[in-house]
Amino acid sequence: MITTYEILQRAKAVTKNAPLKAEVKNNALKAMAKSLIDNKDLILEANKLDVEKARGTVSDVMIDRLMLDSKRIDSMANGILEVANLPDNVGAVLERTMHKNGLVIEKTAIPFGVVAIIYESRPNVTSDAAALSFKSGNVCVLRGGKEAFLSANAIVKALKNGLSSVGVDENYINLIEDTTRQSANELMTAVGLVDLLIPRGGKGLIKACTENAKVPCIETGTGICHIYIDEYADLNKALEIVNNAKLSRPSVCNAAEVCLVNKKIANEFLPMLKESFDGKAQIIGDSGVCEIIDVTIADEDSFDTEFLDYKMAVKLVENVSQAVAHIQEHSTHHSESIVTENEQNANYFVSCVDSAAVYINASTRFTDGGEFGLGCEMGISTQKLHARGPMGLKELNTYKYIIKGDGQVR
Repeated sequence: MITTYEILQRAKAVTKNAPLKAEVKNNALKAMAKSLIDNKDLILEANKLDVEKARGTVSDVMIDRLMLDSKRIDSMANGILEVANLPDNVGAVLERTMHKNGLVIEKTAIPFGVVAIIYESRPNVTSDAAALSFKSGNVCVLRGGKEAFLSANAIVKALKNGLSSVGVDENYINLIEDTTRQSANELMTAVGLVDLLIPRGGKGLIKACTENAKVPCIETGTGICHIYIDEYADLNKALEIVNNAKLSRPSVCNAAEVCLVNKKIANEFLPMLKESFDGKAQIIGDSGVCEIIDVTIADEDSFDTEFLDYKMAVKLVENVSQAVAHIQEHSTHHSESIVTENEQNANYFVSCVDSAAVYINASTRFTDGGEFGLGCEMGISTQKLHARGPMGLKELNTYKYIIKGDGQVR
């Protein structure tokens, strides 16, 4: 087994090469996508072993996150092709200033260098992260969860074959072989070898990285997303939005976990919600909700839990300001939505809720790099510095100043 340190050294060495031209990167990405399809049977075989090993130890929802099929691999390949078709930001002049002495000062986009990504049991993240890192001029070091290692390894082998087939160094993409906590700790503390660390997973992983990392780290992912049903909501529209936000794919971070319902429409809306969820998802309600519909009573943790399952916490509120106050106290600053036909309440909500994505009359499930036109994404940043929301190509670049002169001295 190659050690984590050896992989990091190999990755750092690649950053010292001359930057690849946009055309070379795009051709390589197309080759990577083709190689995924060409190696589909091997990837599915590896994934089958991962799923068989995980079954019985994780929930069915988590099995869904882990499982690949032909359609999902096609989608992964299409995601890589979408990245190839995006404009190349590397070398772009973000700002240009002319000094009074004639110096031209250009703020120019450049790669970070080595980007390490720690993620859990979602094999598609492997190709998304590799494609975005490569197109943005970075070298990626991937560290997936043990549940998906065989899948990730098969995917990385296919991607490396794609790079090699067009004469590009395969070490632009690297997979950590050690899936113990030791390798995660090594990445968090690899000062001088890792230029940016991106954790993508559950609350525990993100907390461990943000608290222990000695390298620059971006907080991503944890999504206690809220939907507030206002007294002026179109209730049929509201029901459709809540159903999509909770039931379409509950295991992802942009799925809604909490529904706040205005008391004035609760007697009408809650029975509609219960009927819609019947046999599909569990409602966990506060005392006010339980007086109207027969559901599980909420406890003190219900409104601070990312269920990632067919469960939703529901609470009654007096008005939009009380809904905002609840979100301000319990949100993880990912995605929140208001359903209302009242423009004043909508404007109040979006101006007071401090999250990366705030919606009016739409599902939180749209918080996604592909949906936002960024191609596939590296993750959803819930912090404020450097990047916020879906992280695409531009968010994987930093910048430097290039100053052009003609003999000027100070």
